[in-house]
Amino acid sequence: MVDSPYFVDKDKFSEAEKARASRSLWYYSWIRFKRNRLAMAGLVLIVFLILVAVTAGIISPFDPIDQTLEYATRPIGFKGNVLIRADNNREDYIPIKSINRISNDSVFYIDYTGNAAAIGISELRKGDESDWHEEPRYVLGTDRYGRDILSRLIYGSRVSLSVGLISESISIFIGVFLGALAGYFRGKVDAFVMWFINVIWAFPSILFIIALSVVLGKGFWQSFVAIGLTGWVDIARIVRGQFFSLRETEYVEATRALGYKPIRIIFRHILPNTIGPIIVTGTAGLATAIIFEASLSFLGLGVQPPTPSWGQMVFDGYKYIVAGTNWGLAVFPSIAIMLTVFAVNLVGDGLRDAFDPKMKR
Repeated sequence: MVDSPYFVDKDKFSEAEKARASRSLWYYSWIRFKRNRLAMAGLVLIVFLILVAVTAGIISPFDPIDQTLEYATRPIGFKGNVLIRADNNREDYIPIKSINRISNDSVFYIDYTGNAAAIGISELRKGDESDWHEEPRYVLGTDRYGRDILSRLIYGSRVSLSVGLISESISIFIGVFLGALAGYFRGKVDAFVMWFINVIWAFPSILFIIALSVVLGKGFWQSFVAIGLTGWVDIARIVRGQFFSLRETEYVEATRALGYKPIRIIFRHILPNTIGPIIVTGTAGLATAIIFEASLSFLGLGVQPPTPSWGQMVFDGYKYIVAGTNWGLAVFPSIAIMLTVFAVNLVGDGLRDAFDPKMKR
């Protein structure tokens, strides 16, 4: 066989080179992403928040909607003293100052106002004194209704993450569908889709979300529908631009020559090659959706009380900052929103670099 600089003997490839040649773009994107320390830190924080949201019922020290008015607006690290009463499968706290004595069937105590009182042991949680008498610790203090701030922060992560994920999923679905149709068919379809995009884009996003919230009503599902119906514009424009370039490639021309229908070409041959930009844009949209959800809750148009929401917690607590007391009521949920959005943005920046075809390493 004649040696040629243009001839490569496949048998000379090492196993490592063969393995390297068979690896996909996703593998190299993941390698580049792992080398980005800030992106990995953001990913770790997001995973941590997801675990907190999933296990909220286990790790939360209190029920987030239980009110103990005697302990309203208590400072960080406040320690209570309560008797736990069981009533119809529900437990209530009875704040006390001290226990005077315990008889066979009753507990005599000094209540929170300083008066003597008594309660039957049969009315308390079953067990011995350690079961129905506790001194709970409120690590981050309480709000104006005596609800534990830490527990509401933990449960609030469920609302923010779920609304962000669901609303962004709606946005991605609408944006990909309209952008793919406009980019592939062009002509009148593209003109109509772009006209619709420009109409939606003409309205400030937050005002459009507020308008939809007023029409749909206040609540959990209304929030993510309103946010999802307004966040698809950027994704649609990006998908449209990707389709403009990809539809002229040789492999797409080959699929047309083989007689494949447009729906197959769009969703099976072109769309998989636009996943990178979609993921990057969707990640940025997730951070925006979390901010919009907090904004709606702050304005009273999102998730309604007593369901814990970070935006609602900021609204309940910001007046105390003005008064110079109990600053944690607004600061703690604000920090939670900031860290979540910051982590999502770090991951989005890492994904953008990881999917950049110009990155060689």
